[in-house]
Amino acid sequence: MTEALRELGTHIETRRPHAVAAWTVVHDELTVEVVTGQIAPLVDFLKADGTCRFSTLVDITAIDWPGRERRFDVVYHLLSMYRNQRIRLRLAAGEEEMVPSVTDVHPSANWFEREVFDMFGILFSGHPDLRRILTDYGFRGYPLRKDFPTTGYTEVRYDEVQKRVVYEPVRLVQEYRQFDFMSPWEGAKYVLPGDEKQGAR
Repeated sequence: MTEALRELGTHIETRRPHAVAAWTVVHDELTVEVVTGQIAPLVDFLKADGTCRFSTLVDITAIDWPGRERRFDVVYHLLSMYRNQRIRLRLAAGEEEMVPSVTDVHPSANWFEREVFDMFGILFSGHPDLRRILTDYGFRGYPLRKDFPTTGYTEVRYDEVQKRVVYEPVRLVQEYRQFDFMSPWEGAKYVLPGDEKQGAR
């Protein structure tokens, strides 16, 4: 399998040298680093080329690297059912940089790109309907960015008095937090239910 993927990587680089920055095969998986502006033509080539025939777009996701200048990696997973092969495409994008949409090549990219926009704030140029898909219309921030607070900014609840949904800033009550810094590997001083039999041996 590894040799076949190396041949595929060489074929793609030879046919589309301006689109491929680099490629590697690790753990029997081919990853191609793509020049950002060339993603749509490359995906089209991978779908149409007789050697590739990657006709199925499995997923589009992203990775956040907050310390890096070009903060995000946008990752595409493609499947060729004809060749029984998978390929991963990865491109780097800055926070204000627009990534070309691949919806013209794979219409299924519509919701994938909307999800990446909603969760990471990455913009896709040429997308027919780029708006939030998982969060509410008034939602602030992008939940899968690493600088997004785990509690979020806003609490949504139904108010019985007002008989409507209300949005409020998140308030955490200290009394409800319980901190146990004791690692179970270091031997806790308390006995959990069911552990009493362990001590009897």
